[in-house]
Amino acid sequence: MTTTDRPWQDAVLAVLGLVLPIVCAGCGAPDRALCSACRSALDREPRRVRLVAGVRLDAGFEYGGLVRTLLLELKLRGRVDLARPLGTRFGALVRAALAEAPAGTLLLRVPPSRHGARRRGFDPVVLLLARGGVRRPRALRRVRRPPPRRVCPPTDAPATPATSRPGRGRSAHRPGHGQKERSAVERVAATVSTLRADGVAGKDVVVVDDVVTTGVTMAEAVRAVRAAGGRVVRCVAVASVDE
Repeated sequence: MTTTDRPWQDAVLAVLGLVLPIVCAGCGAPDRALCSACRSALDREPRRVRLVAGVRLDAGFEYGGLVRTLLLELKLRGRVDLARPLGTRFGALVRAALAEAPAGTLLLRVPPSRHGARRRGFDPVVLLLARGGVRRPRALRRVRRPPPRRVCPPTDAPATPATSRPGRGRSAHRPGHGQKERSAVERVAATVSTLRADGVAGKDVVVVDDVVTTGVTMAEAVRAVRAAGGRVVRCVAVASVDE
């Protein structure tokens, strides 16, 4: 049954649109979180399979275009009404991974950054899984690493030229800047040993996350599980950058 076969639904949405105006996140059409044309385009988006740290990763979508827009709207603007269109395929992939895994396999999620969790007030992975019919997974734990020790130059050392002082050059490290602004080497250095897995010794594990780009964070999740004595049998993400 199509939307045009249900005039009552259009009437309800029209009334809601007056009170809580919404637009399609894909094309801007009014009164729909995702219009039928954009939903059809989303359904046609291909799945992706790649390897991360030697483990198969299944992704519901390629990260780009419409998918990227919807995820950013969800994560940055709190458009939780977009979780179901994205979470349906994500949840199906997670259920398939668990069905193919040995009995007793654990489901672990990569936790959001502390800053992101405070700003959003919700965990995108948990929300997307719930919309896809998957129970709330356990989370890996983030580990605080001590900041690098500052080495002071000898008192008789020449003054550092202004052009080479921290923060003046393009390659200077800026404390707290995000993954997107880091080089590949900086991303690895900033991510290694930042996650810990508890209670996974001797267990098989499926690890889930929302977006996998370089694969550094997912690889760190795999490392954390292995370091704790577990075995990652599959990784699943909502979207992945095509390699």
